[in-house]
Amino acid sequence: MKVVLFGASGMIGHGVLRACLDDAGVESVIAVVRRPLAVQHPKLHEVVPADFTDLTDVATSFDGTDACFFCLGAPSAGLTEAEYTRVTHDYALAAAHALLPLNDELTFVYVSGAGSDSASTTMWARVKGRTEDALLALPFHAYIFRPAYIRPRQGARPGTRSYRLMYAATSWLYPLLRRIFPKHTTTTDTLGRAMLGVTRLKGRGPRVLASTEINDLGALPLAEGKS
Repeated sequence: MKVVLFGASGMIGHGVLRACLDDAGVESVIAVVRRPLAVQHPKLHEVVPADFTDLTDVATSFDGTDACFFCLGAPSAGLTEAEYTRVTHDYALAAAHALLPLNDELTFVYVSGAGSDSASTTMWARVKGRTEDALLALPFHAYIFRPAYIRPRQGARPGTRSYRLMYAATSWLYPLLRRIFPKHTTTTDTLGRAMLGVTRLKGRGPRVLASTEINDLGALPLAEGKS
C-alpha cells in the first residue's frame, strides 16, 4: 500500500507516520511537508509543494496512491475564519481533488475533532464541519476521525508552544481521564493504527468515527512483519 501523509511533523501526524513505517503492509509513505522532516527511513519520501492549495507541482509523486491521511491543521486561536478555512478546509480539499482522479478506491482519512458541525456557532467546529461534509460528498472512501483528548506518545509533541504547555500540565491526568472518560480519550499511536485499519474497510462501516471507534480499530494488530 502507498500512503500520502499530510501533517507528518505535527503531533497526530507523528503517530500516523510511525504506524505506517512500522506496518509491513505499507510499502511507501509520501510525506507532504512544509519543510524537511528529521526522520529517515527507506519507505519515507518527502515532497514540499510551493502552495498547499495547488498541488500540481508534486502531483506526479501521488501516482499509485492507495490511501491519504490528512493530519494537517492549525489552532484556531488568533486566526480569522478565512485564515482558518484556508488551512483546515482549502488544503484538505486541494489534497482530495489532486488524489481523486488517481484511484476511485482511494481511502481518504481526515482528522477533524469532537464537536465538529457545519451548523455550529463556534468558528473552528463550523469550518471543520464544512470540510467533513465536502469530503464525504466526494466519490472515494472518505472517513472522518473526531477524537477528543489525544495523549501524545513515542516522542509526539504539539507543534505550538501553548499546546505543549497544556499537554505538559495535564499529561499526568491521562490515566484518570481514560478511566473516567474512556469514550473520549485516545493516543497518537492508536490513531495511527486506526487509520491503517480503515483502509481495510474499503468504504464499509461508519464513516465518521469518534474516540470509541478509533480505539477499537487501533487495537487491531499491524500487518505481520516489521520493516
